[in-house]
Amino acid sequence: MPAGIFRGITTNPLLAARAGLDYARVDWGEMAQRAADLGAQELHGQVFGSAETYRFWADTLLEAGSRANLRTVVKVPLTESAIRQVPDLKARGCPILMTACYSSKQMVVAAALGADYIAPYYGRMDEAGLDAFGTMSRIMHVAKLPDVRTRVLVASLRRVEQLNELAALGCDCFTLSPELATALLSDEHSDRATAEFERAAGN
Repeated sequence: MPAGIFRGITTNPLLAARAGLDYARVDWGEMAQRAADLGAQELHGQVFGSAETYRFWADTLLEAGSRANLRTVVKVPLTESAIRQVPDLKARGCPILMTACYSSKQMVVAAALGADYIAPYYGRMDEAGLDAFGTMSRIMHVAKLPDVRTRVLVASLRRVEQLNELAALGCDCFTLSPELATALLSDEHSDRATAEFERAAGN
């Protein structure tokens, strides 16, 4: 976060489990305050359990964000039962991110719902044998239509090169693993050139 190029922090049950956390017992107040202290502007958290419990969980996340003076965004999977809960969540003032996107038709759904974000799983699409780049091209075409306000937040990237390819397509919002974030900040040629500068300067 202190590098200045990252806007927020995102999580879901799988990422939490990989970090050794019990997602059902996460203290969202503490999580939101920690994110705010690190300089984050947004914290994205994903609903879980039966769809009927989403309202309570979303209220908890929104309250945590309010106390930390941080915008919190509710991540909702693109499944039918979850999609049907979005109008109620939006009526409660929840910013919404539609997650686990694998097809361009889901961008149409997210746009129709007025979702703030959609998260296409680029790496997972590719690994599943789907036309990941073609799908992203169609998603970005919808995103650029008049009156569409849903921002494309590309997730599940595996290599920095994928980010470069998608940026050239017009994508400007990505979620990155710590490893990719680190790789984004360095280049061996730049490192060598800088070392030459320092040697020339006598340092």
